[in-house]
Amino acid sequence: MKFKGVGLFVLGSLFGLEGIKLLASKDAKKLYAHCTAGVLRVKDSVIAQVTSLQENCSDIYEEAKAINEERARKDRENEVTDNSEA
Repeated sequence: MKFKGVGLFVLGSLFGLEGIKLLASKDAKKLYAHCTAGVLRVKDSVIAQVTSLQENCSDIYEEAKAINEERARKDRENEVTDNSEA
């Protein structure tokens, strides 16, 4: 029984060391670089879309303000007309 536990520990340690070597290999580093490059491309795309959305929202906001100002001006004109008729 004791040897089984020791044997499993030794095998686990060896597997762990080989895993570390595998993760630090040139092929693994190349894979990490390609994955990181893909993430950077996605980030640039998302930033471009967010910028476009912000610009559109600013345009919509300014147009909405202009509409409300025009409506308020017309309401004031109607009040003046109503008051002068009375």
